[in-house]
Amino acid sequence: MHQMVVAVPDRQSGGITCKRQGFAVIKMASSDVLEQLAEIELQKEEEEEEEIPDGPSPPSTTTFASDASHPFYDVARHGIIQVAGDDNYGRKLITFSSCCLPPSHELNHRRLLEYLKFTLDQYVEMDYILVYFHYGVRSSNKPSLKWLREAYSEFDRKYKKNLKTLYVVHPTNFIRIVWNIFKPVISHKFGKKLTYVNYLAELREHLNCDQLSIPPEVIRHDEKLRAALKDGPPPSVKTPPPRPPLPSQQFGVSLQYIREKNRAMIIPPVVFQTVTYLKEKGLETEGIFRRSAQVQVIKDVQRLYNLGKPVNFDLYSNVHVPAVILKTFLRELPEPLLTYRVYNQVLEMLNVESSLRATRCKQIVESLPELNFIVAKYLLCFLHMVSRESIVNKMSASNLACVFGVNLVWPRQGSIALSALTPINVFTHILIEHYHSVFGSRCPPSQVTP
Repeated sequence: MHQMVVAVPDRQSGGITCKRQGFAVIKMASSDVLEQLAEIELQKEEEEEEEIPDGPSPPSTTTFASDASHPFYDVARHGIIQVAGDDNYGRKLITFSSCCLPPSHELNHRRLLEYLKFTLDQYVEMDYILVYFHYGVRSSNKPSLKWLREAYSEFDRKYKKNLKTLYVVHPTNFIRIVWNIFKPVISHKFGKKLTYVNYLAELREHLNCDQLSIPPEVIRHDEKLRAALKDGPPPSVKTPPPRPPLPSQQFGVSLQYIREKNRAMIIPPVVFQTVTYLKEKGLETEGIFRRSAQVQVIKDVQRLYNLGKPVNFDLYSNVHVPAVILKTFLRELPEPLLTYRVYNQVLEMLNVESSLRATRCKQIVESLPELNFIVAKYLLCFLHMVSRESIVNKMSASNLACVFGVNLVWPRQGSIALSALTPINVFTHILIEHYHSVFGSRCPPSQVTP
């Protein structure tokens, strides 16, 4: 009989550790026995959770899909799956929160799988990251192992190819056992993308958690795990106060700050230089703005800009580097390029009659402060140029809107709800597709074009 070995984490550690640090090695005769063990382990974890009294929940800043016309409203309304914009290197962030799963009799898990595919279909052509928050799985709400097998088999190469990392947050013995059940059918290449994260502090080392839609239940669970450590809680995960920006700082500072420190340059140097380079050498690159670049390269380029040193993109032999730098610059602005004020106006876009939407977009952008309008007009003019080469680069106005929308507008508090993506993308698509009619009337004296 085929023997399988399961590595079970040391329960005292509060998470998954390596074998030398206390794994118990259990030999199992079959996957059926493993499934039984997984169910027993899950029940144990539920009992342990019940023994720990709950404190008050932090307020939630996430808004779930409220539009009953959403094709997957029955699933989306629970907020299980959220798209949280991009990380610092241009990769889309998608979260799956188990604590949002309702009891199984209240949710069609087949519909859940279809909704997950529906969400990923919008982004699988670009690099993306999945963050799975495991806390909250119960016997009453967990999808069956048969469902998990179906999910893995239905997610073909197009879904797996551009997945850069799958973060499993707060893994437990149950997760490790399930992983061993599926290990024989999971490719080695896909397995290397899996990263266990025991605490949110560790996740912050990889991602900007402020962008993520982390349910308050998960935050509270993390606090309990850290408090339960033998040696007391780890150092606070709060970030230290930011240092004053350098005079030459380009990333993470306002447009006004950059203008004042760069001899009144109306277009920020990062925007001007990346657009100029991409206009010359990137317009015909297939998938431009959809690909990420090496993390260290992006950090190095940011550092050069922030130190006021020259950047020569030819040295990197990769046109996706300036593309990612441009998106990163927009994403790290303290206030979005199109300002916080327009966010709610953008969300109302679907309520505007289709024939009047371009006019409404024009009203919104013409109300921007002059500096924001000038930079936005410069950027959207360039994106219009990119879209005109879509036969070659495959980046239509619609595709560009999916990439840039969340980098142009976001709410003052909390992260972008999944239900907000459609109006944001529709709005951005109109700005690109109808650039001349939207931006043509207002021409400030200091306006610059690519």
